[in-house]
Amino acid sequence: MEIGRRAFNQGLVGTVAAGVMGASAASAPAYKGPNVIIVRFGGGVRRTETIADQTTYSPYFLNVLAKRGTLIPNLTIAQLQDVDTSHAEGTLNILTGRYKAYTKVGAQGLAPLLEPDEPTLFEAVRKAFEIPAHQALLINGEDRPQEEYLTYGGHKHFGVSFRSEAISLFRFKLHKFRRILEDNKAPENVLAAARKQLDELTAYDFRNTARDSSDVMDRFWDNWRGQYGDTGLKNPRGDRLLTELAVRAMRELKPRLMMINYQDPDYVHWGNASHYTRAIAIIDQGLRRVVETADSEPSYKDQTVFVIVPDCGRDANPLMSVPYQHHFNSRSAHEIFALLLGPGIARGKILDKPVDQTSIAATVGAIMGFRMQAAEGRVLSEVLT
Repeated sequence: MEIGRRAFNQGLVGTVAAGVMGASAASAPAYKGPNVIIVRFGGGVRRTETIADQTTYSPYFLNVLAKRGTLIPNLTIAQLQDVDTSHAEGTLNILTGRYKAYTKVGAQGLAPLLEPDEPTLFEAVRKAFEIPAHQALLINGEDRPQEEYLTYGGHKHFGVSFRSEAISLFRFKLHKFRRILEDNKAPENVLAAARKQLDELTAYDFRNTARDSSDVMDRFWDNWRGQYGDTGLKNPRGDRLLTELAVRAMRELKPRLMMINYQDPDYVHWGNASHYTRAIAIIDQGLRRVVETADSEPSYKDQTVFVIVPDCGRDANPLMSVPYQHHFNSRSAHEIFALLLGPGIARGKILDKPVDQTSIAATVGAIMGFRMQAAEGRVLSEVLT
């Protein structure tokens, strides 16, 4: 499948017109463009350990994938007042194409609960095209429930009707405890524990959108539970879990737009530098598996664009001997990168100019055939063939 500039411009005109006329998901046209998989090379990573040839811990990304697409080595997060180089914020920069396009609606411990003020890519694609929620999919880490609710924003013309589905160990636990209570066959102490844990999990759900589940997602989690059981001792953990969820989702749910929010490099906050470098290597291995799945699955082969981009960068903590921090607004915390590859993307190219992180959303929209009208960044036409 080839996606040239003329083709996506022609598709964009009709889609934008439909959006202006107030098209809903029910009346939108079927989506016929490429699948897009966004990989948040996340938890905050530096260029030095990722795209620098002599010091990389991601050799597959740098030496194999980069040759298949366009590498953007000078992607940056703008240094603006109150722009934090952190994970949920960086994810929303990618999803909305804007900085500070969110409202803090609460907190879970030290982590803020952020509600997008502008439409996300998920909302925009589902408003433009007839795509079900489980095919606009967000895959999250198990210990970031605050990111479970980045699936839609508060914009009056978008919102919950166009939200994405999310899958994570957090969502599986919701499903598991509901099933235990529905079956009502376990001993009373087990049922009581399930009720308590379900109440605790749903307390995180400040939007009240994870309390019910679709038949499609129930089947997905029933299959997962059938393979891995209830203990949590058999299934992968950390970012290996996200890779397993992504591959399974590609085979069972066949998402058209999917974002994988890798996160494990952030465990460097505990003070051990190897937590960071080993986590980068695990993401690199995960990338290999997800790309190889796309190369072999009929629904994805030759019709999938990958967009790989960090949430934020990192630096050394100037105040204490804990390496690779990112909350000090230092220069390298704003210095990231991106790689785009797939049909319609220039191969073996380096876009050697400054590019802003907010351009990712605008470019994904152009590739898929809709316009992110609120995005501050520009469409990166240089990467398109």
